[in-house]
Amino acid sequence: MLITGAGSGLGLALAQRYAKAGDRVACVDLDAARAELARAALPGSGHLAIAANVASDDAMEQVHERIAGEWGGIDVLVNNAGIATGGAMVETTMAEWRNVLEINLLGVVRGCRLFLPGMIAAGRGQVINTASFAGLAGAPSIMSYGVSKAAVVALSEQLRVELHDKGIRVSVLCPAFFRTNLLESWQGNPRLKSFADKMMETSPDTLDSVSDAVFAAVERGEFLVLPTKREPMRWRLKRWFPNLYFNQVLKLVKARSAGH
Repeated sequence: MLITGAGSGLGLALAQRYAKAGDRVACVDLDAARAELARAALPGSGHLAIAANVASDDAMEQVHERIAGEWGGIDVLVNNAGIATGGAMVETTMAEWRNVLEINLLGVVRGCRLFLPGMIAAGRGQVINTASFAGLAGAPSIMSYGVSKAAVVALSEQLRVELHDKGIRVSVLCPAFFRTNLLESWQGNPRLKSFADKMMETSPDTLDSVSDAVFAAVERGEFLVLPTKREPMRWRLKRWFPNLYFNQVLKLVKARSAGH
């Protein structure tokens, strides 16, 4: 299996769980040292550490060539690498939009385009895409990030149908806030970064609880994985009572504004 963004956070936690279950893991990360540290810490043998930027066509093609040369292919692809951005539409720049879409969305596209042909030929496999509850929530002030993650959800929905009769399962992960190092990549309004940091600190969810929930859900073959405690009910509220959900979002925005 291959995991992008495997050097830290959810990617590393999933790498550890899959390795413990007996899988051979290719740890792909932008930082070569983090990729190697992740590989070295995994139980079992035969794991790989690969430094690559998921925003680069050439870099990801080189990853694919290495995997093909050493392993022949993979049966599980986890498109997990991503960055965080925040700000209202009028605060964003085109550079921010291009960067976040290249990484958060097109990084997933690159992984799927490169590794799916081998899975289809083998007649088996699994694709796990990390989105975010931000891609479902319709929340304000995380404009470029929320849109990039909503696109990952849409991509995963369409991919699930395309691959249904080809022996390949698709899952999309939509966690809300929990403590990781995601904010190290932050671009955008610094005030919102502080808010996001506070939400992480006060979250009832931990990296271990989220990664355990994700691992169990994707092993069951679930498509939409909501691994943080509050989000399943929030998602039901939005689907079943959209106007009520919208009004609750407005109240939260007003309360946040009053707090500042």
